[in-house]
Amino acid sequence: MRKFVLAAAAAGAALTLAACSEGTQDTTEAAADSAMADTEANVEAVGETVEGAAADVAVATDETAADAESAMQNETEEAAQAD
Repeated sequence: MRKFVLAAAAAGAALTLAACSEGTQDTTEAAADSAMADTEANVEAVGETVEGAAADVAVATDETAADAESAMQNETEEAAQAD
């Protein structure tokens, strides 16, 4: 009798968990979708930041090269940049 009661209790618990698992699955799926959307937005923002930084580096490099060339050739920066 005791085993029967334990088996019935276990079966009832399993059915309760089975019913809850669908709701849990939906909630988990929604959370995963939200996390993926956040990740995509963050990757896009990082990409834009990297592109902006690369453009800044290119400008700084051009200016530094023009400074160096103008100093070596005794010309203005404008003339060095035109070369």
